[in-house]
Amino acid sequence: MSKFIIHYALHFIVPAFIAYFFFKDKWKMVYLIFLFSMLVDLDHLLATPIFKENRCSINFHPLHSYIAIGFYCIGLFFKKTRILCIALLFHMLTDYIDCYL
Repeated sequence: MSKFIIHYALHFIVPAFIAYFFFKDKWKMVYLIFLFSMLVDLDHLLATPIFKENRCSINFHPLHSYIAIGFYCIGLFFKKTRILCIALLFHMLTDYIDCYL
């Protein structure tokens, strides 16, 4: 149960704090971007089985691969993609932490 709470707190609660404390003037929009970045989990639909409790998402699903993470890092250098890439990288960090809980 604690794994579930930690995982979803990192997906929903911590991004609200990140948005509010680092992007005060537009925190609501930034938080929405963090929420929409969870669409990256649609790549889980390509796996068989779709859900496996102890499977680590990192480098298993295409949008969670090291190559994809590299593109998210490159996106940090461009103003138009920076917030989205921060959200995607935080999502990857959350899933990485989940691999060890």
